[in-house]
Amino acid sequence: LFWNLLTCKNPTVDDTPRESSPFINIIDQDQENYYDGKNMALFEEEMESNPMVSSLLNKLANYTNLTQGVTEHEEYEEGVTKVRVKGPQMGTFIGVYLPCMQNILGVILFLRLTWIVGTAGILESFAVVVMCCTCTMLTAISMSAIATNGVVPAGGSYYMISRSLGPEFGGAVGLCFYLGTTFAGSMYILGTIEILLTYIVPNAAVFVAETKEDESVALLNNMRVYGTCCLALMALVVFVGVKYVNKLSLVFLACVVLSIMAIYAGVIKTAIEPPNFPICLLGNRSLQNHNFEKCMKTEERNNQTHTTKLWDLFCDSPYLNATCDDYFIRNNVTEIQGIPGLLSGVIKDNLWSEYGPSGMLVEKKDQLSVPAKDKSRNINLPYVFNDISTFFTLIVGIYFPSVTGIMAGSNRSGDLRDAQRSIPTGTILAIATTSFLYMTCVVLFGACIEGVVLRDKFGDSVKKNLVIGTLAWPSPWVIVIGSFFSCCGAGLQSLTGAPRLLQAIARDGIVPFLQVFGHGKANGEPTWALLMTAGICEIGILIASLDEVAPILSMFFLMCYLFVNLACAVQTLLGTPNWRPRFKFYHWTLSFLGMSLCLSLMFICSWYYALVAMCIAGCIYKYIEYRGAEKEWGDGIRGLSLNAARYALIRLEEAPPHTKNWRPQLLVLLKLDSDLGVKHPRLLSLTTQLKAGKGLTIVSSVLEGTYMSLGAQAKTAEQVRAAMHSERTKGFCHVVASSNLRDGFSHLIQSAGLGGMKHNTVLMAWPGAWKQAQDTYPWKNFIETVRETTSAHQALLVAKNIDRFPSNQDRLGEGTIDVWWIVHDGGLLMLLPFLLRQHKVWRKCKMRIFSVAQMDDNSIQMKKDLQMFLYQLRLNAEVEVVEMHGSDISAFTYEKTLVMEQRSQMLKQMQLSRNEREREIQSITDESRSSIKRKSLPESAWLFGDTGVALPQAQLIHDRNTKSHANLNNKAAVSPEHHMTWTKDKLIAERNRNRAEPNMGVKDLFNLKPYLNLFCRNQSNVRRMHTAVKLNEVVVNKSQGAQLVLLNMPGPPKNKGGDENYMEFLEVLMDGLDRVLLVRGGGREVITIYS
Repeated sequence: LFWNLLTCKNPTVDDTPRESSPFINIIDQDQENYYDGKNMALFEEEMESNPMVSSLLNKLANYTNLTQGVTEHEEYEEGVTKVRVKGPQMGTFIGVYLPCMQNILGVILFLRLTWIVGTAGILESFAVVVMCCTCTMLTAISMSAIATNGVVPAGGSYYMISRSLGPEFGGAVGLCFYLGTTFAGSMYILGTIEILLTYIVPNAAVFVAETKEDESVALLNNMRVYGTCCLALMALVVFVGVKYVNKLSLVFLACVVLSIMAIYAGVIKTAIEPPNFPICLLGNRSLQNHNFEKCMKTEERNNQTHTTKLWDLFCDSPYLNATCDDYFIRNNVTEIQGIPGLLSGVIKDNLWSEYGPSGMLVEKKDQLSVPAKDKSRNINLPYVFNDISTFFTLIVGIYFPSVTGIMAGSNRSGDLRDAQRSIPTGTILAIATTSFLYMTCVVLFGACIEGVVLRDKFGDSVKKNLVIGTLAWPSPWVIVIGSFFSCCGAGLQSLTGAPRLLQAIARDGIVPFLQVFGHGKANGEPTWALLMTAGICEIGILIASLDEVAPILSMFFLMCYLFVNLACAVQTLLGTPNWRPRFKFYHWTLSFLGMSLCLSLMFICSWYYALVAMCIAGCIYKYIEYRGAEKEWGDGIRGLSLNAARYALIRLEEAPPHTKNWRPQLLVLLKLDSDLGVKHPRLLSLTTQLKAGKGLTIVSSVLEGTYMSLGAQAKTAEQVRAAMHSERTKGFCHVVASSNLRDGFSHLIQSAGLGGMKHNTVLMAWPGAWKQAQDTYPWKNFIETVRETTSAHQALLVAKNIDRFPSNQDRLGEGTIDVWWIVHDGGLLMLLPFLLRQHKVWRKCKMRIFSVAQMDDNSIQMKKDLQMFLYQLRLNAEVEVVEMHGSDISAFTYEKTLVMEQRSQMLKQMQLSRNEREREIQSITDESRSSIKRKSLPESAWLFGDTGVALPQAQLIHDRNTKSHANLNNKAAVSPEHHMTWTKDKLIAERNRNRAEPNMGVKDLFNLKPYLNLFCRNQSNVRRMHTAVKLNEVVVNKSQGAQLVLLNMPGPPKNKGGDENYMEFLEVLMDGLDRVLLVRGGGREVITIYS
């Protein structure tokens, strides 16, 4: 519809025009008076953005229609002032009907229709005309529906298609329509030169054939030379000023009308008195009679027999005893009338087709003929030949341009008094009129003209007269001159319209490399577009054959009409609220029939040209999709996509996806810095490498605050979208505002996605600095996220050192992706390396799978089974089984566990100031580092506390610190049950217990049980730490040089008291590894051996 008709705004409100307002933006100085009355005080705030109804209607009443060349609402740019001009005055007859008639009736009617009737016969020609006219009529009905659905600015089919089907289709079809219009200019210029050199001034040829064989080559060269000169002259006229073309258009239209009237007058006259156009037949063969006057071999003069000029053409001398052509000797010469008349009954002979190869003689089938002994054909003899091979599809391709031009009315929509009434009426009446003219012409030509004359394309048998001219009254020159000026006018109009169409496409900005053609002279004339059009037009002129150029432009016009029908069908089937055409006589079935007919005609005309045209349109479509500017025109393809998405989502809800269709649908949890920038952009790189543009990707983040204050930032999420664009991550951006990050991420995990299109996998970064954090919030948030994904039965991927992961531009030449398969999680560990290796970053990396065997496992059999399993999964990977022997729990493990427990207890139970807490954490960290260097504690390192119980040195230090701080706060030190005290007997007993259960460590690490009591927890933590340390040693030993290590991620404890210990376990497990991806399955099988 229009832009914002009026938007009452405060100065502080953004003045950017909004699509939601349907009217033209006209700002009045006294807009504050709109709601000055007391009756509207209740709505005073709303009126800052919404107008009063009375004001709106007042503006609508004063609105004048858009005129040709004015930019409509989608192309509105800030700073562009809309110019009001005087209202247009053209009605239906002058504005639509006559321009359509002038564009439809043209060169094919005058130069090729008689030849089409003679070659294809009346019946097939009539079928071709009906088929092509039906195609254009159905297209006109669809076009009328689109054109009356609101204001259609100047631009014709391009604007209609682009605003109905979107910028990709609009640009592709718009350029096809432009190419069709440009090649139409070539065709009209070639028709002009053919009339000039063949019928008006044949002696003006630059190239003259010395032999009969060179005639066709000389004709083509003459067409090229004169066509180029004519193109240059016409381009100069268009460049100087279109007003001259417009002034001459009435003259050109008069020529067309007079020519049509002369044809019908001639037809009527043939019924009364047929014109005298004798043709000469030798046997049944038609002869070119422009080199002789008398149709006889010899003549009697003064009682003597003399040979004629015809004799000289077939014999080697003018004497009666000369050696002559065998067929000439055996057959008589007959003279018949070329235009026998409407009542002669010749229509019976012209009903059927006469197709044949190039060089075939034009013969009258019912005429007697004696065949020659010598079957060889001498092309130097004056026979009439077929210049090209003829067949039905060729006829369709040559004829179709004669029904194009139906867009002439819609192109002038800006100049019409009432475009929504004039365009449908004028266009459909013009098509009905021209269809009637073509159908009657086919029948009348077949009924009035002899078949051999109809098949004579250039009128060689009627003394080089234009065949349709021989039928005209009062003189053939009426048609010759009329058709000459008609072709000139059509060529000028093509050279006028095509550059403006290209300029409109360029100014839309949807095809970046065409932007230079959007500029022109100061008055807006498209200079550069005119040069481009002339260059393309020259290509058609260099082809130099009207019969070769016609199928080319048929392809482009048919493709344009196809998409007009498609646009109407899509809009009708979608039933969008804005689809309210004033033209009611349409239906989606008619549009679909028109679309099918256009497609059929494309392949009937020329299947290879059709494929080329489709490839050109497809390339332009993909280019606009990849590089073009984003436009939102409310097109039908968006609506179609919405309906298709809705249907697909409903279908997805019916049943969960099968294992064969499972792929990770990612929810990427991003953290933003203080400037709302993405903290870890490599997380998006990993997403791109993992997805390769397939499946669902939701990139999400949380803004801490209220929605009222952060709603705009959450909606735009500019920096997140920019990061997605730079990392080439294809997916959706979902940023929410929440009072705290924990709730925000929880809401995203629960509610992101829609229906069956929900995420099944969460990807996040490992909180690397969780130990150095001033508070416990980051790692507690992380653990709660792990718990929620587990509860939601979603897979979880946690990337450690994500900033060291490769970017999309990197290429990892060598290396491995190591998978440590410890527990079965549904096969996600196997699937992820396969998906990563589909991307060019990881393509050259090899996949290795490690499995951990316990003491009672058969390692050899386990390796064979694993290899067979991978073979059935169709995965190529090296397999290795690692044995973890039951070993003593080292003092280092005990000490690390003690330090972990001690820190946990301190932070929980002591109410320290911030500085004291930092000092306490630092002392624990320093002691831990020193103990790591020792790796094991000798007996002398074990000290005794105040109670006489043996304690590690670190424990004793921290117990003392604990006691001192507790005394400061008048509290008991640490309750006895919280002491991590170990006697030598306990230590030996614990070691023996672990020897007795050597295979429990791995299982316990990946199946954390709730802590029953503190003592059990201490024992369990020691075992888990022991497993983490031993497993880490094995992983580092085998995979330290790997490009990526994938590990099973153990689940968090159900008792939240052990959360910090859980973080320690994971930290120890990944210690010493560069790139790690922790993987936790979602509780379902995601890979299968079955097809």
